[in-house]
Amino acid sequence: MVLKLNMIQTVAVAVVVLLVGEGVKKRVPFLDKYCIPSPVVGGVLFAILALILKQTGIMTFDMDVTLQEVFMTAFFTSIGFKASMRLLKKGGLQVFIFLCISILLVISQNVLGISLAKVFNLDPILGLCVGSVPMVGGHATSGAFGALFEKMGVTGASTVAIAAATFGLVSGSMIGGPLAKTLIERKHIVTPRDEQRDINIKGANEAGEELSCKESSKEKRFTTASFEIVIAMGLGTIISSLLQKTGATFPVYIGAMFAAAIMRNILDNTSIVPYQEEEIEIIGNISLSIFLSMALIGLRLWELADLALPLIVMLLGQTVLMIAFAYFITFNIMGRDYEAAVMASGMCGFGMGATPNAMANMQALTVKYGDAARAFFVIPLVGSLFIDFCNVGIITAFMNFVK
Repeated sequence: MVLKLNMIQTVAVAVVVLLVGEGVKKRVPFLDKYCIPSPVVGGVLFAILALILKQTGIMTFDMDVTLQEVFMTAFFTSIGFKASMRLLKKGGLQVFIFLCISILLVISQNVLGISLAKVFNLDPILGLCVGSVPMVGGHATSGAFGALFEKMGVTGASTVAIAAATFGLVSGSMIGGPLAKTLIERKHIVTPRDEQRDINIKGANEAGEELSCKESSKEKRFTTASFEIVIAMGLGTIISSLLQKTGATFPVYIGAMFAAAIMRNILDNTSIVPYQEEEIEIIGNISLSIFLSMALIGLRLWELADLALPLIVMLLGQTVLMIAFAYFITFNIMGRDYEAAVMASGMCGFGMGATPNAMANMQALTVKYGDAARAFFVIPLVGSLFIDFCNVGIITAFMNFVK
């Protein structure tokens, strides 16, 4: 039996799966501790159910995911609106240095992924699916590029990328704290132990923290924010069509990100219309949740059967790379002090998962050892904004090089 769902029904199922994920996460402390997103929890459970139904011959699903691309583009448009030159100037040299380090990490992850894929005689594109696509990019980038890779003929790309992103969320949270603790104790680093014990998370938010849930705003502000996103998405289609004429392959949302970044900087320097930061973040949150849920309910776990051993080896390789990179490169270049150790922990968070993981890693350290204001400014700004642009460009370059 094949259960066919049209695009509206598919979105409805995705939302139900999202709500189930939220319910399960509230009841399982482990999931909340390691910041596993609700769409991931619900989506994986649905994927397991779909696997059981398929293997037993009871039912398979045929879902119309047309609207998945709309939600995906809306989310990345909201990210584009964060590209303010004012924020970059405010961060100064530390932001620039850390961004350069993060770019090096992205390149290293892709080189390692492609190299290991060749060792197992796999398509090099599958190497990208365990490289910076899921590691630095997380579930959102995995869902976007996974679909693009499958259109290029790489079977199982989405499933591999999403699985790798889920692995990264857990491992990134598990290695960050112990790594920083080891650095602090082994290097005999002086910490502000007797100073401020709690971090003002609001200050970190103002520095560009990853999307977070906030109180509802007035209807007019939400209306303006919605219009800004829709206009950027529309302009983005024009930019994307121009980019496609270069002959290179780009994700569909890249034009919208550029359009949003241009609009943001125009709004920052004019009084045409106010930039609705909170409302755009909320809309981006909603779009991301639905997009991820739609991407995850489409997981075809049976496609991982032939990739089990190679996937495990490649993911373990990425974990070793992240530990070594944070310990030897991030810590040393960022100053070899307490702040650098905290940044190394944060890099493990967003380098294998997402910026919220980085914030959780750093907060756990600062509660024990004291404030790290510089780390709480640099990590969210780079992790939730600038590295996304760089990562997309680097992935696109590698994709066009190996395809």
